[in-house]
Amino acid sequence: MIQVQIDALFDLEFLDPYFEAKASLEDATGISFGVDYTTLGLTTTDNNGNGSSASGIARFYGAWELLGRGTPNTGALVFKVEHRHAYTAIPASGLGFDVGYAGLIGTPFNDQGARVTNLYWRQRFGDGHGTVIGGFLDTSDYVDAFALGSPWLHYTNFVFSTGSATIGLPDDATFGIAGAMFLTDNIYVIAGLADANGDSNEVFSGFETFFGENEYFSSVEVGWTSARERLIFDNIHATFWHTDGSGDLGIDDGWGVVGSASWYVREQWLPFLRGGYSKDGGALLEASVSAGIGWQPHPGPGRDLLAVGVNWGRPSEASFGKGADDQITAEFFYRFNVGEHLAITPDVQVIFDPALDPSKDVIGVLGLRARLAL
Repeated sequence: MIQVQIDALFDLEFLDPYFEAKASLEDATGISFGVDYTTLGLTTTDNNGNGSSASGIARFYGAWELLGRGTPNTGALVFKVEHRHAYTAIPASGLGFDVGYAGLIGTPFNDQGARVTNLYWRQRFGDGHGTVIGGFLDTSDYVDAFALGSPWLHYTNFVFSTGSATIGLPDDATFGIAGAMFLTDNIYVIAGLADANGDSNEVFSGFETFFGENEYFSSVEVGWTSARERLIFDNIHATFWHTDGSGDLGIDDGWGVVGSASWYVREQWLPFLRGGYSKDGGALLEASVSAGIGWQPHPGPGRDLLAVGVNWGRPSEASFGKGADDQITAEFFYRFNVGEHLAITPDVQVIFDPALDPSKDVIGVLGLRARLAL
């Protein structure tokens, strides 16, 4: 469910000149941009670890359309830079491991500092029916995309995002190429090849590792949607992936397959069933199944959202060794719009039988996320 114009409790009218200037800049030059700041705070019922964590991420992102502006076949330079930081001893992304959970809570909320996430060329062709991107990519932008998979807007646990935690994704801003095309009005295919050794903190080293190390992450997705404009909402797909591993990161080669089915019913309900299987390759889980539903009190994309999801996961032996127990994860959140550009999301997670600490039966996690987008 994509963030669009929404009803709000109050408006920030003093920002109107800023948004008018943004629109004028885009009309005059083809440059569009946005900034946002997102914070995530977590606390757990576990008494043995740090118990709580908090992180923030500032982002500046956009695109500069240089070719074909005003037509379906545009060429644009896409960019995104970020600063990721922690307010506590460990960032939010590390809290799961800290309490014995074989998984990520608040995946992007780490303490990497300044970094580049996107810097690539995007070319649309065939009257907008196909797209090719090349440069420094975030593979999660095109691999196993899911309408409720954004950690900025939806679930915070990685089991409800890309690959249900069964894909050994490379780091963001990895050098590569990907393409998507509709074969019919309903059937599409997405494929990509990316550097398995990418490093978002030293982004331009990707030229050397892509052409020198020859270790790649590749993927192919075939899917069906009810209509092109509803690609992210009504979607059934299967994604196949393979990685050569990374000598720099000590990750073995591996492969896997994931499947996803979701449907936007009456512009208000979005039930989903997702899962995957992996064989090595740096994935967190060997097998995983997630199911849940999102509901909007008022129909239409971008409005308040309530969602619940449940996941069963089997940790990867290659990542965590033999003998790790299966885990059950449940997550509930409600995202409400405090203002047109501000969303607040209380979040509750319950983890049963955390795989990395057999002495624990249940761990509760309370979260609060705030996102200001301008």
